Amino acid sequence: MTIDQAYAICRAIAKQQAKNFYYSFRVLPRHKSDAMCAVYAFMRRADDISDDETMPVAQRRQVMTQWLSAWREARRTGLSDDPTFLALNDTQRRFAIPDQLLEDLVRGTTMDLEERLADVTPVTDAATGQTLQIYEDFDGLYRYCYLVASVVGLVCIRIFGYTDPNAELLAEKTGVAFQLTNILRDVSEDAERGRIYLPLTDLLSSQLTVDQLLQTVRKQTPPETAKKVLVLEANRALEFYRAAQQLLPLIDRDSRAALWVLVTIYRGLLERIIAEDYDVFHQRVSVPTAKKLAIMGQGMAMALRNRITS
Repeated sequence: MTIDQAYAICRAIAKQQAKNFYYSFRVLPRHKSDAMCAVYAFMRRADDISDDETMPVAQRRQVMTQWLSAWREARRTGLSDDPTFLALNDTQRRFAIPDQLLEDLVRGTTMDLEERLADVTPVTDAATGQTLQIYEDFDGLYRYCYLVASVVGLVCIRIFGYTDPNAELLAEKTGVAFQLTNILRDVSEDAERGRIYLPLTDLLSSQLTVDQLLQTVRKQTPPETAKKVLVLEANRALEFYRAAQQLLPLIDRDSRAALWVLVTIYRGLLERIIAEDYDVFHQRVSVPTAKKLAIMGQGMAMALRNRITS
């Protein structure tokens, strides 16, 4: 298999599954877009193994261990039949992406397979007796956001290109903004899977118990019951989005449009959650496809201007 064929397979995976990310890939120069698709395909495979509920957790851990061993061998030898590994090897070589960032990326996507997460407190659902896991405080949640989102940002800026070292902390904070947005959108879905990412200290400061939150998830109480804690997290996310605006001019000109598209879509999702008065319980809030396409069109125009003036 050639490198071009490997990248084509990764691009097909990204086009089918990347959703918000793929819109930003489209406005990058081809070699950077290919690299982003390779990273996404790698991350997608880790996610798929972690989330495959047709297998018990112990089996998923075993499959993940085998898959990681195959990737590490591909890195060591430069040889593989896996198109994602081939494309990712080439991407790492071109953009000097260290193995440790990708190891952290996998660690983040597979945290749900760990028997006991750091910074997490087990709580019992009074209605079902199920044990759920909740982060004790925002510091613990930040560390989670770093692994599942900020690391992705640190990989992305190596592909986008930058020279100012301040870009790294700003990319970290931008990743936290994105993940907080995801957490707000997915409160119900996560709770049904036994995870509460709204920190316990934030619930308590908002005069909300875990059981009251779960009642809202089950639509036994109105969305307003949980609004105060959701507002708290949304305000945090808005503060972290400021880092994205500071990051934008530090990125190479040919990649700024891609970052702008991604930030605009994700911040737009947060703004829709706010516009829906934080009712993330009755339907999944999303940015309409037509709006995403309009944002991508603006991004393409921005990318063209940047190339002409660079």
